[in-house]
Order: sequence, then C-alpha cells, then structure tokens
Amino acid sequence: MFEQAFKNIDDVLWKEAGCTTELDYTEQASWLLFLKYLDALEQDKSLEAQLAGKEYSFILDKPYRWERWAAPKGKNGQIDHNKVMIGDDLCDFVNRKLYPYLRGFKQKASGPNTIEYKIGEIFGEIKNKISSGYNMREVIDHIDELRFRSQSEKHELSHLYEAKIKNMGNAGRNGGEYYTPRPLIRAIVQVVKPRIGERIYDGACGSAGFLCESFVYMKERGRLTTKDLDTLQNRTFYGKEKKSLAYVIAIMNMILHGIEAPNIVHTNTLSENLADVQEKNRFNVVLANPPFGGKERKEVQQNFPIRTGETAFLFLQHFIRILKAGGRAGVVIKNTFLSNTDNASVSLRKLLLESCNLHTVLDCPGGTFQGAGVKTVVLFFEKGAPTRKVWYYQLDPGRNLGKTNPLNDDDLADFVKLQKTFADSPKSWSVDLASIDKTTFDLSVKNPNGGEEVTHRTPQEIMDEIAALDAESAAVLETIRGLL
Repeated sequence: MFEQAFKNIDDVLWKEAGCTTELDYTEQASWLLFLKYLDALEQDKSLEAQLAGKEYSFILDKPYRWERWAAPKGKNGQIDHNKVMIGDDLCDFVNRKLYPYLRGFKQKASGPNTIEYKIGEIFGEIKNKISSGYNMREVIDHIDELRFRSQSEKHELSHLYEAKIKNMGNAGRNGGEYYTPRPLIRAIVQVVKPRIGERIYDGACGSAGFLCESFVYMKERGRLTTKDLDTLQNRTFYGKEKKSLAYVIAIMNMILHGIEAPNIVHTNTLSENLADVQEKNRFNVVLANPPFGGKERKEVQQNFPIRTGETAFLFLQHFIRILKAGGRAGVVIKNTFLSNTDNASVSLRKLLLESCNLHTVLDCPGGTFQGAGVKTVVLFFEKGAPTRKVWYYQLDPGRNLGKTNPLNDDDLADFVKLQKTFADSPKSWSVDLASIDKTTFDLSVKNPNGGEEVTHRTPQEIMDEIAALDAESAAVLETIRGLL
C-alpha cells in the first residue's frame, strides 16, 4: 500500500513545473506526510488521554488540522466532497493561511527541543512548490490513504522514506550529501556500540541516517524499560545540519523512526568557535559523514586551531574537540586525508594520533557512495589516549559497486567480525605507530598482503571531484539568482 501510494504521489508531482527532481518530490511529499503523521500522533494522544480520564490539548488549532482542511470526512468515514477544497481555494489556503500559521510556532514554542518548535522551523524552511490546487488535491488524497497508527505501519513507512532518500542520493548533483549507504552506517554503529545513557552526536547529519540507525540498534539490544525509552526519546540523539532541505528530511526521518521531537538544530556547525566548547557541550559518541570538497570562508576558518578551507578537515577538528574523554567516534573522510602532505593535513593527523587512539581504519572501495567517485575511509577512534597501533581493513566485495550493485550488509560482515579482535587476514593488518614517519604522520593504506596501495587519487577521481565542485557552484549561482 505505502509503496504504491509513494509512486502515485511521484507521478502527480512529475506534472508540476516546480518539481523537477527526486529532491523536489521528496521535499514536497515530506511536508504533507509530516502533517498527516502529526494528525495521527495527535489522535493517538487524544485517545490515550480520554482513556485516562484526562483532556488532551491539541497542538494545532481546529482549522489547521489535517482532518479539517486536507481530508474532511463525513459520518461514514469517507471524504466529504462538499467540504473539500480544490483548485485555487486549496492553494490560497495553504500559501496564505496554513504556512504562515505553522511558521508562527517557532516563536510560540517553549524551547527548541519541542515538536512545536520543529513545526515552526520546518515550515519556515520548506516552500510549497505545488502550484496546481488540483495536483495538490491528488497528492493529499494519496497521502490520506496511508495509515501509520501501528508499529508495523510506522516501520514500513520509515523504510520507504529511507528508500526515497536513497533515490535522492542517486539523483546526481548534490543528492549524495543526503545519503550515506545504510549498510556502511550499520557497520560503523556495530563497531562503535552506542549504549543507552550515552549522548550521540552528528554535526553534519544530512538525512539523520546515523542517528536513526543508532536508535534502531539500541532499541534492538534487549528489553527496554520505560525510563530507557524516555532516555532514547529525549536525551540521546543530537544533530546539526546546515542545509534547509536536509534539515527538514532529517527531522521527518527521525519522526518516522519513532523520535517524536528530534534534537536537530538548523545551523552551520563550523561557525561555532572550538574555544567555546565546554564540558557540558560534549558527547559520548560521534558518528558522521561530513561533507568534503567544500571550501569554507576565512572567517569560519578562524574558529579552528588548524586552519584549512577543506570542510571535512574542519569537521574532524570539531568532532575531536566535542568528544568527551573516553568518547568514541566513527567518521567517514576522503582517503587522501591519510597521505596529503600539506601543512593542515599533517597537523591534523598529528592532532588525531596524539589526542586520540585511532584504532581502526576501514578503507572503502570506489563506488561505495553512489554517484560520487571520491574514495573514502572510515576512522574509528577513542579520545583521551594517544594511538599506539592502527588496525586496517581493506573492504573488497569482489565486484564493482554502483547504483545497480550497491554495498550490502554481507559485504561488511567480515570487517565487523574481524574488527572485534583486530585480527590479521588477507584484507586486514596492523601498523605500529612507532614505524610511522613522525615528520609526515603518513597513514596511507598499504596492504602488506599484496592488496592495492591507496595513496593518491586517480585522474578519474580528480575529474569526479571537479565535476562535483562544478555542480555545487552551479547550485550556489542558482540560489543567488533566486534571491536577486
């Protein structure tokens, strides 16, 4: 049912001039899906209050509830076509009344970690691009068919929403920044092993894949008490995201996974001065795939002791700083970080090795990130003690990875198993830090068992990165044109 509904929604949005890509389809489906989900959540809470002999105070006023404006029903439970808005009436209501009302929640909310504040932020960031009231009516009707009252329904819907995010990642342009392959995330989470009671953080959360998979991992660890569930809901997952669409999708994704008021902040993480980080701001676990290839402005670089324009290198400094002593991290970064000879790269490797125990490096093959040719590694480290030995694992699924042949959980099973004991194998080996050049701190992946040596980018990787930067520049120019 859900799959067909999503396909029907995309078919309708395809007819809209303002919706030209998978990113647009997901964005427009998201805000309507959110309001339908909010209505179901409020109905559930109202029923619970009724059964307990209490009165429930609805978040939305009556005229703005889904059942009133989007899908008014008759006594038979069917859509009341005499009350339904269509055409210009529907568009006028959405653009002139609904959106301004929902945006206002940001000012009225008691704090940033409330669902009211999230409503205000979502509708302050996202725009309605459905210009035809008839198309909007069709989309609303399809969304209204969806039911997510039971856990199994919510589970199915969250999986399908993840599939839409994955399609965004395949859509080219900048879509890949929203999506880290879930098998890779699950393997990272299994190695880092977040525990209930720990605070987990992603400062470049994209679609919140790391936070959602950590939630699933922790929920499945065993029988949870009411206190455990409350801790997971309110005091466990924290994220920051700079881009508006990714921010909205992150909130929606977490809500569909079962976190009612996600602690996601819409901000540029790198604008925060590292010197201002206090103990109360720190986290037990950092899981992230920060954007790379970007160039940060000089004033942003001033916030960091190691100054560089490379976005990912600034994020790595941020993650090291924001970890508690004894905290654990799994961070995706370009493989050239291990061997670049510029001052910033050398200084950052020195900082990482001296302030943290970099115990594991997972070397990922090309094609791991669909639509992105840049090769990556995953750094696993603990803060507080210097590195003595690094265990490397060279991931080789035995086939070329791509959109039609993506990474899967089985591909990573050997890595997860061997990593527990840092075992040697044809794909894994350890390097003593004493053998590393102390002038360059070169950490290149050099498999002593005859595997591929990865130290420099191939011409194709360089071309792919140039293409990615060109696309990013084009997107910035489009945004500027839109503001003029």
